[in-house]
Parts: sequence; C-alpha cells; structure tokens
Amino acid sequence: MEAVLQTRCMEAVLQTRCLLSLPPNPTRVRVRSLLNPSQVLKQRLFASKPLGLSGLSLSYKEVPSFVAKPNGLSPKGKNFIRKAEAAAATDDQPLFGETQKPKFLGIELVTLKKIIPLGLMFFCILFNYTILRDTKDVLVVTAKGSSAEIIPFLKTWVNLPMAIGFMLLYTKLANVLPKKALFYTVIVPFIAFFGAFGFMLYPLSNYIHPEALADKLLAVVGPRFLGPLAILRIWSFCLFYVMAELWGSVVISVLFWGFANQITTVDEAKRFYPLFGLGANIALIFSGRTVKYFSNLRKNLGPGVDGWAISLKGMMSIVVLMGLAICFLYWWVNKFVPLPTRSMKKKEKPKMGTMESLKFLVSSKYIRDLATLVVAYGISINLVEVTWKSKLKAQFPSPNEYSSFMGDFSTATGIATFTMMLLSQFIFDKYGWGAAAQITPTVLLLTGVGFFSLILFGDPLGLTLAKFGMTPLLAAVYVGAMQNIFSKSAKYSLFDPCKEMAYIPLDEDTKVKGKAAIDVVCNPLGKSGGALIQQFMILTFGSLASSTPYLGGILLVIVLAWLEAAKSLDTQFTALRQEEELEKEMERAAVKIPVVSETGNGTLAGGSLLNQAAGDSTGSTSNSKQYLEN
Repeated sequence: MEAVLQTRCMEAVLQTRCLLSLPPNPTRVRVRSLLNPSQVLKQRLFASKPLGLSGLSLSYKEVPSFVAKPNGLSPKGKNFIRKAEAAAATDDQPLFGETQKPKFLGIELVTLKKIIPLGLMFFCILFNYTILRDTKDVLVVTAKGSSAEIIPFLKTWVNLPMAIGFMLLYTKLANVLPKKALFYTVIVPFIAFFGAFGFMLYPLSNYIHPEALADKLLAVVGPRFLGPLAILRIWSFCLFYVMAELWGSVVISVLFWGFANQITTVDEAKRFYPLFGLGANIALIFSGRTVKYFSNLRKNLGPGVDGWAISLKGMMSIVVLMGLAICFLYWWVNKFVPLPTRSMKKKEKPKMGTMESLKFLVSSKYIRDLATLVVAYGISINLVEVTWKSKLKAQFPSPNEYSSFMGDFSTATGIATFTMMLLSQFIFDKYGWGAAAQITPTVLLLTGVGFFSLILFGDPLGLTLAKFGMTPLLAAVYVGAMQNIFSKSAKYSLFDPCKEMAYIPLDEDTKVKGKAAIDVVCNPLGKSGGALIQQFMILTFGSLASSTPYLGGILLVIVLAWLEAAKSLDTQFTALRQEEELEKEMERAAVKIPVVSETGNGTLAGGSLLNQAAGDSTGSTSNSKQYLEN
C-alpha cells in the first residue's frame, strides 16, 4: 500500500505542475537544484530514462514520506517520497541526440565568428570617431576669422537641420534598399568625403572660402555676429564638422548597433556587449596617440610648409583605410556567418509626437526627474566645454599645437573611462544607485567651480600659479581638461547605466512611453539647450568671455537642480525596487503545489499545500524539509 501511495502522490504532483508522467517505479536520484548550478550533477538521462519537456531533465528531491492514517498523513521511519523537479540542462553539455558544437576558450566558434568581427568593426568606428572629433574642433576653432563662439551656432543652425534631413533620407532609403545595400550607401559617402577633404577641399580652402564677403558683412553687423558669419567664412570646415558629428550618431548608433542587434542573440548580447564598451575606450587611447603623432609632424618640417595640411592628409588617410576595413568586415560577416532565427511577429512600438511626449513627461514625477537628469547633463557639459575650448585656442593658437593637446586629451579620457568602468560595479554594489547617480553631477560641479574660478579670479592667483610654472590661462586649460575628462568618464561608466537602470522597476507602459518621451524631447533639448543659452549670452554681452560669469551662475543652478532630481529619483527608485521585491516574495508564498493523499476508499484526494519547488535558492532548502500536514 505504501508503494502505491508513493507512486500516486508523485503522479499527482507532476500532473499538477504540468511537467510529465513518472515511470511506474521511479528510482532514487540525487537532487538537481535549478537555482544552484554548482550543485548540478554531470548526469544526463538517456533513452532508457524519461526526458522532460523542451530539454528539461528529470530528477527527484528526497523529502520525508508519509503513510495514510485515519487522522491524515504522518512521517514514518526512513520511508521517502520523491518530489519531482524540472532542472534545466544548463551545464553546457549537449542533450541526448544533440552534437557538441566546437568551442574555443569556452565560446562556440559560430559565436566567435560574429563577436570578433563586430569588435573589430566597433574599434575601427570609434578609432575614426576620435580622430574626426578632435580634428573638427581644431578646424573650426583655430581657423582665421573664427573662434569657439562658432560652435553653439553650428550645433543649432547647421548640425541639427542636417541631422534631421539625413534621418528623413535614411528612412526613405530603408524602404527601397535591402539592408546590405543600405549599409554601403550610407557609409561610403562618409569615407569618400573625408578622403576628399584631406586631399582636395582643405588645400583649396583659400580659394573656395568667401573671406572678403564675410569681412564686409562683419563690418556692417558688428563683432557680436562673428560666430554666425564664421559659418559662411569657413563653410567647408563647418561641413567637415557636421559630417564628423554625423559619423558618431549615424555610423555608430544606426549602422553598427543596428547590424549588431541583427546578427546576435539576446544571450550573446548580454555576454559580449559590455566588452564593446571596454574596447571603445582602448580605441580612444590608441587614436589619441595617433592624433598626437601626426600633430607633431610640423616640428620636423622645414619653414614655409603647411604642417597642418600634412598632418590632415595623414589622419584622413587612416580614416579612409579604417572605413574600408569596416566595409570588408561587414561583407565578411554577411558572407560567412549565419543569421540567428527571429520571430516573425513584430512588436508594435509606441509612436509619440513632441506634444504627446511633453504631456507624458509632465504627468509623471518619476519621468520628470529622469528627464531632468538627461537635460541637465546635456546643458552642463555644453556650457563648460565651449568655454574651455575658447581658452584652449588662446593657449594653443596653432592648429598643430591644438590638435596635439586634443590627442593627449582623448588618450586621458580613454584611460579614465576604462578605469571608471572597472570601478563602476564596485560603486553600485557598495554604495547603491543613489550614490552612483550623484557622482557625475558632483564631479561636474566641483571641476566646473574650479574652472570658472580660474577664469574670473585668475589674476590675483597669478603669482601663486607662477611658482608652479603656470599662468592663469594655462591653469584654466588644464582644469577645464580635467573637468571634461572626469565628467565624460563618469557619464559613460555611471550616468548612462544609472539612467537605463531607472527604467527597470517601472511598469511596462510607463517604461516604454517614458523612454520614448525622453528620446524624443530630452536628448535634443539637452544638446541644444546649452548652445541656445550661449548664443543668447554672446549676442547680449558681445562675446563668450564677457558672458563667462553668467554662464558659471547658470551652470551652478542647473547642477544643483540635477542633484536634487537625482536624490528624488533615488527615493522613488528604491521604493519601487522594494515594492517589486515584496511582490516577488508574495508570489513565491502564494504559489503552492497541491499534494494528494490516499483516502480510505483507495482514491486520491487533495491534501495540504507545499511551497513551490522552483522557489528562490534561499528558500529551496527550508522548503524541501517542510512536513506535510493534513
């Protein structure tokens, strides 16, 4: 009778859990814990043993057995019933009937054939982007008749319209061209332009720039309009600036990540995408050294030679070669790497217009605080960066000297970001989300105060700084460089992860709509907000230098609002996380397994409830020891 009871109990448990049927006489096997891979045995059930559903293997956990009595069930001696569990076959061993896929260093070769080319593509793209980013600033800031004041006007009135126009064109091309043709159609014009600029447009710049017309207009409207008129004066340099900006947003965000998401699975992305971030900073270090090398070529050239033209040709040649390498890697992956299978069902994405996005932002305090973080960063970094570049030109007026310094700046940024990425996990684990979210504004505030203080009160500190071999201008340049390095490294390693983590505890509707609203409104607002403020200050006070005290005050207000929003968001984020954990615990406690007992007439009747076998690892041991009560 006891054997019959054991078998019927086991059958009822499995049927209730929707697992599978037991063999007539189940044998005793050691327990396999679903949530503790270290306890998983390296055993597999072959054809003679029952197989689970969809690759699940069957094992049994020993719990005290019970014998039917008139009063119910009670423990007896060393008799046991076996509670069945579904243990996923996740110990990297093939299931019955499957062949072992070839691996190298524990990674399947088919995965390496995707990840290695993708990593090389990302390295080449970021290598080019660093060269282009440093070069575009040198061209527009150090050009004759121009200054750093041109940058706010460029970002607002040239870069933004061209970015919008490009995305409209890209959308139309995506509707008529296949993916491979679309990739080449977009990237080849970039490569061709940068090559043509280094060898054709820049050498002819003295002939194609309307400097005489710009001088006449400047005499009429006054020096306040130096920035807008500089766009006309050096139009080819401004075109290079815009193309370099588009390389970052188009080639990195649209082409590369679109291709990476197309050919990788979710598991591969979780495992290897973080490594791309580390690889990006390695590219930053090497490209910074490259810019430094070509910028110093002027020292070895004779008098009368345009050293910057020689340096530009060398750097644009590398950009072209890297671009061709990107095209080759893209071709190779499409030729030799099979694409993963995807579900044919398309997910609908929320489409929100600007007004709808604004309404959604206003309606949710959580989303408003998150939006404040995004907008505040964009405005703050822009206010300091443009002011710093104006001082950088004053300290290094030569294009080669300016470019050499930017090479060192890029290398230092890469090293700092790489280090911060390694430390970020410790910061999150030790101090939590709130502290990590406040590090970026705190760093920006402290370094920003030091930078603007040196600009405003540098003359009284001149004697003190002279003891260290520095002038107030050079000290402001170095402090501004440190501000940009630490702010950007904190942004990449802490601010971006904090922003993405903040979406996790939200409900699905708020999560999706909130992210769409911030992408539509806050990112552009943060990028252009600082530029608009600077344009207003320049046109009001006559120059960027005259408006520096007011820019410092605006920066202080924005960063303090940023810190306050981060504290508020931390409180809400923590509450949502605790609520989410509480709901999970309640779900674990509420979901029970009905266990059956044998009634007097030999039929099976519902007994008491036992906690779910597949609970969390902390509760699995205690749950397995609970006795059944009638």
